[in-house]
Amino acid sequence: MRITVCLTQTRPEPWVEGLRAALPDADIQAWEPGAPQADHAVVWAPPQDFIDAQPGLRGLFNIGAGVDALLQLKLPPETQVVRLDDAGMSVQMAEYVCHALIRHFREFDFYEAEAREGRWAFRKPRERADFAVGVMGLGVLGERVARAIGQFEFPVNGWSRSPKAVEGLRCFAGEAAFDDFLGASRVLVNLLPLTEATRGILNSRNLSRLNQGEPGGYLINVARGAHLVEADLIPLLDSGQLAGATLDVFEVEPLPADHPFWRHPKITVTPHGSARTMREASIAQIAGKIRAIERGEPVAGVVDPKRGY
Repeated sequence: MRITVCLTQTRPEPWVEGLRAALPDADIQAWEPGAPQADHAVVWAPPQDFIDAQPGLRGLFNIGAGVDALLQLKLPPETQVVRLDDAGMSVQMAEYVCHALIRHFREFDFYEAEAREGRWAFRKPRERADFAVGVMGLGVLGERVARAIGQFEFPVNGWSRSPKAVEGLRCFAGEAAFDDFLGASRVLVNLLPLTEATRGILNSRNLSRLNQGEPGGYLINVARGAHLVEADLIPLLDSGQLAGATLDVFEVEPLPADHPFWRHPKITVTPHGSARTMREASIAQIAGKIRAIERGEPVAGVVDPKRGY
């Protein structure tokens, strides 16, 4: 069995070494132009040249959770795209979202500003019941995030394309329930996969429906930058319709130095670090899935190209 590793902007050597230890009977190499055909590939943002040179790939394993960039390539029809199920990312995502939510709810940004000025000040406590949190996307990451939020006794709503039942969540499903979901949520957490149906879903129309259309909504985007219509965000913040936003993902990354998001007082920017790939756990998961495929067994995380996830 031959496995090739093709990683853009990431050193392949640690992945090659880890996979060799996990799959000692396989021939595992970092990809170079002209390399022989592989059975499986472990990739991150591979170029089309790589795909074109590997027409017989059976498995294409992405080292990140999102596969939207892979699906924009012209892939061999028989190649299965397989994403990571978790591999240590869900707990990181839950930490990040809970931190952003609690920082906003407890108004820690206000206390930080006051402390910098040497002022001892208090804010009136807020009621959790007034800060229902809506989680868009109830996959592995979304469900873990929703459960973590619930531990802090916030009301939690969940929205997904198809019906789901998650204990402790008020679940909404499908386009028909989307507006009701938005209206029932004051804080919106986006964990949707990026597809043509979800591109630009965080727009003025939808964000204005948070909190039954009343001012004071809040956005946390940890999915993909293209979910957000960036031009719509600042007017919503300046008008007070949105109280703020925490953004970890952007249409262009790194975020350009002259981008207004850097300087807006109601926007918190982080550099796409809400959930980083944990290499050892990812290697173990990928190796297990490759072994299962070789035995003719089904594996979790196989992407449906028509749905985009």
